[in-house]
Amino acid sequence: MKMITKVLLSFACLFGLISQQQIKCQQAQIIEENMYKNLPFKMEQVQKPVIPSYQVNIKTFGAISDGVTSNTKAFEAAIDTVFKKGGGTVIIPEGLWLTGPIKLKSNINLHAEKGALVLFTSDYDEYPVVKTWYEGLNCWRTMSPIYARDAENIAITGEGVFDGNGEAWRPVKKYLMTEYQWQKYLSRGGGLSDDKTIWYPTEGALKGSKSTTPPGLRSENESKEIKVFLRPVMVNLVNCKKVLLDGVTFQNSPAWCLHPLLSEDITVSNVKVENEEWTVNGDAIDLESCRNALIYNSVFDAGDDAICIKSGRDEEGRKRGVPTENVIVSNCMVYHGHGGFVVGSEMSGGVRNIKVMNCTFMGTDVGLRFKSTRGRGGIVENIYISDINMINIDRDAILFDLYYAFFGKTTPENLPVAKADETTPQFRNVYMKNIFCKGAKRAILFQGLPEMNLQNIYLENSVIEAQTGVVCSEANQISMKNVQVYSTAQPILDIHNATNIKIENFKCNEGPGTIFDISGSKTNNILFLNSVKDKQNLKIENNVSKGAVKTE
Repeated sequence: MKMITKVLLSFACLFGLISQQQIKCQQAQIIEENMYKNLPFKMEQVQKPVIPSYQVNIKTFGAISDGVTSNTKAFEAAIDTVFKKGGGTVIIPEGLWLTGPIKLKSNINLHAEKGALVLFTSDYDEYPVVKTWYEGLNCWRTMSPIYARDAENIAITGEGVFDGNGEAWRPVKKYLMTEYQWQKYLSRGGGLSDDKTIWYPTEGALKGSKSTTPPGLRSENESKEIKVFLRPVMVNLVNCKKVLLDGVTFQNSPAWCLHPLLSEDITVSNVKVENEEWTVNGDAIDLESCRNALIYNSVFDAGDDAICIKSGRDEEGRKRGVPTENVIVSNCMVYHGHGGFVVGSEMSGGVRNIKVMNCTFMGTDVGLRFKSTRGRGGIVENIYISDINMINIDRDAILFDLYYAFFGKTTPENLPVAKADETTPQFRNVYMKNIFCKGAKRAILFQGLPEMNLQNIYLENSVIEAQTGVVCSEANQISMKNVQVYSTAQPILDIHNATNIKIENFKCNEGPGTIFDISGSKTNNILFLNSVKDKQNLKIENNVSKGAVKTE
C-alpha cells in the first residue's frame, strides 16, 4: 500500500497535478502515521502549524546580502508586516544575511531558501538580557538569536543555514585545542582563567565565570555586565504551541542549539544541527517540560548531549511540575556528543512516555544516557527504546547513573547514606531491545541509589562489544534476556547490592576466570537462566546471603 501511494504521488507530480511541496507534506504524513503504530502508551497525534498563504521577501524591507550590513530591522519589519496581515511566510532568499536576534510571532513561517545563510551578529549590543530558563533554572540570560514566547503556529523551514556565531560567545578549553588553534584564540584578546587554561572572549565573560551569585539571584544589571558569559541558546521557544522545524541547518550555537521549553505539539524533522565536538554546552536539542513531540529524520553533531530530554532542576523544577511527555524520536543520526539519546540530569518535573527507535550513534561519549543525582527529585518512567546501532562509543554504550554530580570526584561507596524524600530521583520502567554496539569503553552501567534503586529496567536481544562489561549496583528488577556482551576484561557481569535480577540466555567470552561476580550484603534473588555454563566462572562473595543466587 505504501509503494502504491508513493507511485501515485510521483505520477501526480510528474503531470503537474500537485506541487513538490504538497508531495513532501503527504510523504511526511505517511512517515508520521507509521510512527504512531503500536505505541506502548497513549498519545495524540502532534498537531502541525497552519500558516496562511501570504508571503513576503526580506529584500522588500531593505535587507542587504553582503555579510556586513545588519538586517535586524529588515527581519523585524518583515515579521511585523506578516503578523499584522494575520500570518504567512517570511522568505529568506539565497545570500549571506547578517542580523541580530529574530523574534518570531504567531502564524509565521521563517523560510530559508536553498543557498540562504543567516549569520547572527557578534555585536553584543544587539542582544538584550531577558528572563528565561537555562539548565532548568529561571534566570536572566542573553536573548537567543531566534526567540519566541507565547506564540502559536510557528515554523522555521527550508534548505538554508542559520549560524549562531558561537565563537564570539563561547569559552575555549586549552586541552581541547591544538597549539595553533589556542594561539589563534589568544590573538583575539579576551581574558584567561587564573590557571591560564580557559580562554574567554571578553573580560565581562571572564568576570561572569568568577561570579559567586547563584544564577537565579543575579540582578538584571549584573546580568548586563556579564552578558557574554550568559551565552544564549540559539533557538529558544518558550510556551509555544504547534511548532515546526523542518529541513534547515542550525550550526555554531553559543550554548545549547534548539531549546523548546514549556511548549506542545512540536515537530523537528529533516533538520541538521552542527556544533564542533569541543563546543562547551553545545547540546543539539533539549526538549524541556514539553508534551507531544516528534523528532525524526534528523542529524545531530553536538559538543555536548545530542537528543536530550529535560524538565527543570531541583526545587524549581519540582515546583514547576511540568514533565516532558509523549515524545517519539525516530531515524536520527548522531555524530559525536556526550550522549546520543539522553534523559537528565535536569529532570525534576518528570519524564514519561518516550519512544526512541531506529537511531544511529557514532563516536558519542555515551550511547543511551540516563543521568541524575540527589537533590533533583522527579520520576522518569515508561521509556521505550529499540533498534539502536552504535560504533566507537568513548565510554558507556548504555548508562544509568544517579550519582552524576559526583562523576570523576568520588565513588558511591564514599558518600554518606541518605533517606528517600521528594529530592530523590526515581528511574523506572525502561524497556530496551535490539541495541547493538561495536566498540565502547564499558558495555553497561546500572547505578542506582541505596535509598532509591533503579527499578524495572529491561534489556533484550542486544549485542555489545566493549573493553569492560556490565556493572549493576543498587538496582531492583533488572532483566537481561538474549543479551551478548563481549569483553576480554573480567568480570564481564558485576552485580553488587542488587535484588530481583534475572539474566536469561546471556552470552559472552568463554574461558577460565571470573565472568560473573556477585557481591553485597543486600544482594538477593539473582537468577541465571541458561547463562552460567561453568560454575567456576561464577564468584559469589562472602558478604552475599546464602541462597541469594540461583542458576538453572
